Amino acid sequence: MKAVGFITEYNPFHYGHKYHLEKSKDLTNATHTIAVMSGSFVQRGEPSLIDKWTKAKMAIDNGVDLVIELPFVYSVQSAELFAYGGIRILDAMNIVDFVAFGVENENIEQLIKISDTLIDEPAEFSVLLRKYLSQGLSFSSSRSRAIEDYLQEKGTDETAYSSILKKSNNILAIEYLKALHRLNSKIQPIAIKRQGDDYNDVGIKSNIASATGIRNKVLKDKLDSITSYLPEASYKYLKEFYDKYQTFNCFNNYNHIFQYIFRTIDADYLTNFMDMENGLENRIISISKKYYEIEKIVEKIATKRYPSTRIKRIFIHLLNDLTKEIIKEIYNNPVEYIRILGSNKKGFEILNEIKANTNLSIITKFSDFEKLNNESINLMLNIEKKATDLYYLGIEKQNPLVKMDYLTSPYIK
Repeated sequence: MKAVGFITEYNPFHYGHKYHLEKSKDLTNATHTIAVMSGSFVQRGEPSLIDKWTKAKMAIDNGVDLVIELPFVYSVQSAELFAYGGIRILDAMNIVDFVAFGVENENIEQLIKISDTLIDEPAEFSVLLRKYLSQGLSFSSSRSRAIEDYLQEKGTDETAYSSILKKSNNILAIEYLKALHRLNSKIQPIAIKRQGDDYNDVGIKSNIASATGIRNKVLKDKLDSITSYLPEASYKYLKEFYDKYQTFNCFNNYNHIFQYIFRTIDADYLTNFMDMENGLENRIISISKKYYEIEKIVEKIATKRYPSTRIKRIFIHLLNDLTKEIIKEIYNNPVEYIRILGSNKKGFEILNEIKANTNLSIITKFSDFEKLNNESINLMLNIEKKATDLYYLGIEKQNPLVKMDYLTSPYIK
C-alpha cells in the first residue's frame, strides 16, 4: 500500500479538488487516498455550507477512499494550528507516505526556505516582525513583510518570494511544511499547482471555480446556477441537502444567537478566547451593540490588524464556548483516535493498516467513544457533539435536530 493524504474542507467538493486528487495520485503512484476533512465549521470561521456527512459522500463518490474528521478544535483555527492539527492526524496513522496540498507556487524549495526561516526564527527576523506588528498590521501581513526583508538582507532575491507570501494556499503550504518538520514526520510533502480561480475569488471567472465563488453563487442565486461548476456527484448531494432543509448554512443564520451572546457577556469574558489582544475585546463589545447582522458586525470590527477571518474564528469559538485553555490542553495531548465519516473498500484496507501499525482508537459508531473511558477522547468528542448541534441550529429552526452525531452513520460505498 502507498497512501497519500490531504487536509481538506470540500465545502463543497469541486473540479479543482477533483484535479488535485487525480494529480496527487499520478505524482505519487499512490494506491490509496485519505482526506482529513473539517466538519461542521471551517477554517475561515464559518459554518460549513453543508453538513459533514454530505461532504463525505461527495468526497467518496468523487474518488477519495477514506474520509476522517478533522476535529472542530483543529478546523476553526489560524493557518498554523489548522495545518498542525491535520498533519498530526496523518502522522499518527503511521501509514501515510505523502501529503499533497495545493499551492499557487509549485517551487517547493522556495516554500521550504520560507518555512525553515519561520521554524528557526532568527533574531533579525524577529526584530523585523515586531517592527511591522507595531505599525498596526495583522500578524500574517507583518510576517510576510518580515520574511521578504530578512531574505533580502541575506542576499536572496526577494522578488521571488514577495508574491508567494500573498497567496492563501502558499501560506497554508508553508504551515504544512512547518508541521512536518516540528513532528519530525516521515511523510513526504507534494505541492500541486492550484488550477482555475484563486482561493479567495468571490466571483466565478473560469470553469474551475473556487469553493468561495461557488458558495457565494449558491447563496445568492438558484442552485441550478452552479451545475456546470461541480462534478455530478457533488451537485447531486448538494441538491439533496437543499431539498431536505430548503436552505444552506451560513454565518448570518446565527444572527439571533450572537445577539444573545453579546448581550450576556462582558469584555473580560472575551479575553478567555484565542486570538484576542488588548483592546480588541472592547472593540467587539462596543460595535456588537450597534448592528444586528453578524456579518455587518464583523465588517465593522475588522481592520488591517484584525482580518475578518480572525474575528469570525473568535466568534465561532465563542459560540461553542471553546476557550484558549481548552485548546492548549488538546494540542498538548497526543492524537488518540480517528473518526470515520466515509469509506469505500480501499478505505477499509487503510483502516486495517492503521489498526496493525498504531494504537489509535477508530471511531465508526459515535457512541462507542463513551465506552473507551479516555478523558482526552471524551473532551474532543463532547466538543464535537456540541459543534454539530450548533451547526444544525443554523439550518433547522422549526424542528430542532440534536444528537445528529449519534444518529448519523458514516457513508459506506
